[in-house]
Amino acid sequence: MSVGLKSTIYVGGLLGLALLVALVVRADFAGILRAFSLAGWQVFWLLPYRVVFFLLYAIGWDLLLRPYDPQRRLTLVYLTWVATVREAIDRLLPVASVGGGLAGVRLLGWRGVATSAAAASVIVEVLLTLVALWAFMVIGFSLLTAAKVPAMAVGDFIPLALGGLALPAFLGLALRYGTIFARLEAALRRWVGLRTLAKGAASLDADVRASLRRVPRAILSGALQLGAMLSGSFEVWFSLRLFGHPVDLRVATIMESLTQVARHVAFLIPGALGIQELSLIVLGNALGVSAELALAVSLVKRARELLWGIPALISWQWEEGRRLHRPQCHPP
Repeated sequence: MSVGLKSTIYVGGLLGLALLVALVVRADFAGILRAFSLAGWQVFWLLPYRVVFFLLYAIGWDLLLRPYDPQRRLTLVYLTWVATVREAIDRLLPVASVGGGLAGVRLLGWRGVATSAAAASVIVEVLLTLVALWAFMVIGFSLLTAAKVPAMAVGDFIPLALGGLALPAFLGLALRYGTIFARLEAALRRWVGLRTLAKGAASLDADVRASLRRVPRAILSGALQLGAMLSGSFEVWFSLRLFGHPVDLRVATIMESLTQVARHVAFLIPGALGIQELSLIVLGNALGVSAELALAVSLVKRARELLWGIPALISWQWEEGRRLHRPQCHPP
């Protein structure tokens, strides 16, 4: 990661933290505590529920990887664990939401998947994530306009929906019919004299194109990712119900979908600090949810990220250490 990108991430993190502190200071902290006292220990049911999200992602990823893993060395349990590690890295570390994918390629390699195939699966999965996020955004905005929120009409989000589709559509066409990585390798060779990546770049382009040609697998994988995103709506619904302010799934879906869009747009801010909270407060205000309850929902999500993410990072580093210290076998 370049020095400039690192600096941008750190500055973004500081600004996000400042925004988060400002939102908490302005809120009624006593009201937040009252909400948590109403919820009690039942809020911890959201921890095991998160398995649904990881399982859906792992099954979708497995569909993309299956042609490269005929021996079935990648079990669903292993892929689910890798999914937890990837999310923990992207959500808890300042890596601009790309470190998880790189770690995923490495962890697939531990099970014998070729680097090119592993990287291709991650690249296609990221593309499908953009498409699923776009679909989730359309669902959220459609529900928001149907709710007849003041100053919100269908025409307000049509340009945004079309613009949001442009990026994944362009990337999909470029990856399906182009040679992005071979061209990148050629540029590096021309600019810095790097000559060792040509074969790997061509192989990566070929594996990405092959994955995108498997249209039914790609569609089902994307649908599972959308299902995983939709599962987050239950967290909002369940939390607000415990906080004594029950809402229907429509309101919960609006808050979850548009908050996830905001998080992805602010990918340079570690953990979307402040952005998640601000999005929930703005959406909650439009839907009759107070700022204190919106912040309480965000705190539940932050706690869940930590309680899942920290053990995932520890387990990953534990496995890295075991592999590092494993005795090497040398032929006689």
